[in-house]
Amino acid sequence: MGEIRRRQVLAGMGATLLAGGCAHGRRDGALLHSDSFRNGLGQWLVEAEQPAQVSAAHGVLDIAAPAGITVWFRPELSGPVAIDYTVTAIDQGGPYDEVSDINAFWMATDTRAATGNVLDVERSGGFAGYDRLRMYYVGIGGNRNTSTRLRRYVGRDGDRPLLPEHDRSDRAAMIVPNRPMRIRLIADGSRIAVLRDGAPLFTMHDPDPYIRGHFGLRTTWSHLAVSDFAVWRL
Repeated sequence: MGEIRRRQVLAGMGATLLAGGCAHGRRDGALLHSDSFRNGLGQWLVEAEQPAQVSAAHGVLDIAAPAGITVWFRPELSGPVAIDYTVTAIDQGGPYDEVSDINAFWMATDTRAATGNVLDVERSGGFAGYDRLRMYYVGIGGNRNTSTRLRRYVGRDGDRPLLPEHDRSDRAAMIVPNRPMRIRLIADGSRIAVLRDGAPLFTMHDPDPYIRGHFGLRTTWSHLAVSDFAVWRL
């Protein structure tokens, strides 16, 4: 991302955060983790299906990928937590500026790992390689910005449960290019939720919730800019 464009993206992210930050719910719990994206990728692990461009500098985690990629946050989380970050789908004519798949995994464990730790299992970055995880997944603007979905993965190959109320195709649920979105992912006991700019995108009641695991940013063939990452105790 060029310097001028980077500054424009950061300015937009800041405006969105100031305008909508208070609407994301209470922040009276402890700050558990954060990343200002000024000191490299030390807190993150990259799984890329093909060579990708990933950097963390000047306040932005920049992900430009020609295929599937997951960027895992290394510390394991335990609930109840809220995960906050600002993300923009870049559309400036770059080779990967395809405006698709602002996705995330949270409270993820891997059924193939002795302790469930997702970082203990090597994966290629291809989407099918995550079927054996137990986790929550949200995909905003998937399938080239035509679908937005919430799933509760159950750890079985080829089994990605999807409820009708968690499968959206309306324009309001899609990505607007170059517009920062403030995302909050909630794992609060049985209450699972995704908020975008302070408004609920999805809610789920899970009678058997996933209460610990890892968070990962996920996309495929796209260019994302992420800032202001924080994890809060609820």
